[in-house]
Amino acid sequence: MQPADLSATDIVAAIRQGDLTAVQCVEAFLDRIARLDGSLNAFLHVDRDGALATAAAIDARRKAGRPLGALAGLPVAVKDALCTADLPTTCASRMLAGFRPPYDADTVVRLRAADAVIVGKTNMDEFAMGGSNENSAFGPVRNPWDPARAPGGSSGGSAACVAADMAPVAIGSDTGGSIRQPAGLCGITGLKPTYGRVSRRGLVAFASSLDQIGPMARSAADCALVLETIAGHDPGDSTSLADVVPRYTELLEQPLTGLRIGRVRDHYADGLDPEVRRGVDEAFAVFEAAGATVHDVELPHAKYGVATYYLIAPCEASSNLARYDGAHYGHRAKPGEGHRAESGGRRFESPLVEMYCRSRGEGFGPEVKRRIMLGTYALSAGYYDAYYAKALKVRRLIRQDYLDAFQKVDLIGGPVSATPAFRLGEKTGDPLAMYLVDLYTVATNLAGVGGISFPCGFTKGGLPIGFQLQGPALAEPLLLRAADRFQRLTEWHVRRPERIA
Repeated sequence: MQPADLSATDIVAAIRQGDLTAVQCVEAFLDRIARLDGSLNAFLHVDRDGALATAAAIDARRKAGRPLGALAGLPVAVKDALCTADLPTTCASRMLAGFRPPYDADTVVRLRAADAVIVGKTNMDEFAMGGSNENSAFGPVRNPWDPARAPGGSSGGSAACVAADMAPVAIGSDTGGSIRQPAGLCGITGLKPTYGRVSRRGLVAFASSLDQIGPMARSAADCALVLETIAGHDPGDSTSLADVVPRYTELLEQPLTGLRIGRVRDHYADGLDPEVRRGVDEAFAVFEAAGATVHDVELPHAKYGVATYYLIAPCEASSNLARYDGAHYGHRAKPGEGHRAESGGRRFESPLVEMYCRSRGEGFGPEVKRRIMLGTYALSAGYYDAYYAKALKVRRLIRQDYLDAFQKVDLIGGPVSATPAFRLGEKTGDPLAMYLVDLYTVATNLAGVGGISFPCGFTKGGLPIGFQLQGPALAEPLLLRAADRFQRLTEWHVRRPERIA
């Protein structure tokens, strides 16, 4: 029995039944990480000793007949934006290089309580700002389907490690598509839950009104298994929802007969790759064959989604990242000569101001600086109403579009991204082109609803094509059920990259 060939659901069952030990399972995945990650760079930190010790303790408890958690022995990779007390949390930034938080994120607490085994922290775009995972201060992640191509971002490390079978499950975060887009480009399944369904406590903030944690795995069934553990109310997060968490895995069997899926005609505008369009059309046909009906719907303000997102998110980032000043934690520049020192032609008024400026200048990468400057400008006196306040009004219109559409259909389907995975370096010189990779995903976050991405085909060149479903608030049972039914009728999600042994 090779653990890398098993689903997360099968791994948990095999360990519980004694057909596989937790140590055997965890060691198998750690060995794959050691063998493969040198060429993919999906992990920033691997906890081999800690993971094996946790697995051994789980085996001892099972042997003694003691109760086990719902995810007992399941290896899980965690995006490096979630706090872990026993591992560094860097957000792939030199600003937080070597930082060890004093506590675990709520999601990590829940995973540990369920006896999941955290094998390491995954690479990402710095502070989750990016769509290609090329903004990491510790090098880009490479797509397992073609190492010359990007895995998507910002949860690119989480997507790549699952696609390469270095972990059966990973945790990502999604601010404007950062779970769904890399899942689509790497040929796996990624769920962005309703805002507040999973606690954000311990997630290093990028844009607090948009960020959401979610699972990434091979299948919708495995995402459902993990979501049952990490979802739920957290008194430590004021935005956490108090609604009861359903048994997602028990709701997957229901048929799709009568399900209404919306198709947005604007998704078929110029720029949509013909092969992606073909894959999306074929996915709609699969759903129709399964008993669903497809209806055209309109999201008239979705065309303003990217512009709205890239005002709101940088504004919130400007505020959230103000805490990284070199005074309390994170990178601190070496002492200079105070007011006599100059940097880039600028004379500092005091040693303190110099320390702030140099620390932030040295600690943050170019994309983070760009977004901080965008946000600070849009929030400044004289521009707040013209930019940020107006973006909030458009956000409300986008949300209303979704509310209106969900009066007519149950879910909305369409592409995750306009193209398959693009080459590393292809878009780094054009920030606007990079921002447009979020074209089909940002509105989900602006509206606060849920979305799931899964593979619906492959290009002639062997690259995955992703399909996205979006649903109303707290419609995760329906999203997972629809994606699971699609995966029972197709085999796209079971394909493995030929380049990865």
